[in-house]
Amino acid sequence: MASKDKSARDAQKTRWEGVLSSRMETLKEQGLDREKIARDATVRKLRAEIRKIGARLASIDKKQQKIEEKGRMKAEKMAVPKEEKAKKAKADGEAAEVSKRQQKLEKKLEKKKEKKQAAESES
Repeated sequence: MASKDKSARDAQKTRWEGVLSSRMETLKEQGLDREKIARDATVRKLRAEIRKIGARLASIDKKQQKIEEKGRMKAEKMAVPKEEKAKKAKADGEAAEVSKRQQKLEKKLEKKKEKKQAAESES
């Protein structure tokens, strides 16, 4: 009977409530008063099942609200236009910073060129 579906849990709750009401009717027909009916082990078990299902339904509702909230936040985030990126700034004439990796590569290339020139000048 374990299910994460809300409709299944609702069906389970109505079923257990029906079983509880029939049990209470049976006990009333036997002539028991309210206190003895409340202390009946079967009635307590059925009420515990109904409470468990109620807690599960509450957690399902909470999870559903979270999902809806996340969806709403994502929609709001997607509706906001993106900021201009550095590439657009570079196109406008502004020089972008060169990364350290690029700087190292440039130094390496300069050293190679210097070695080539030195080798050519010696020959």
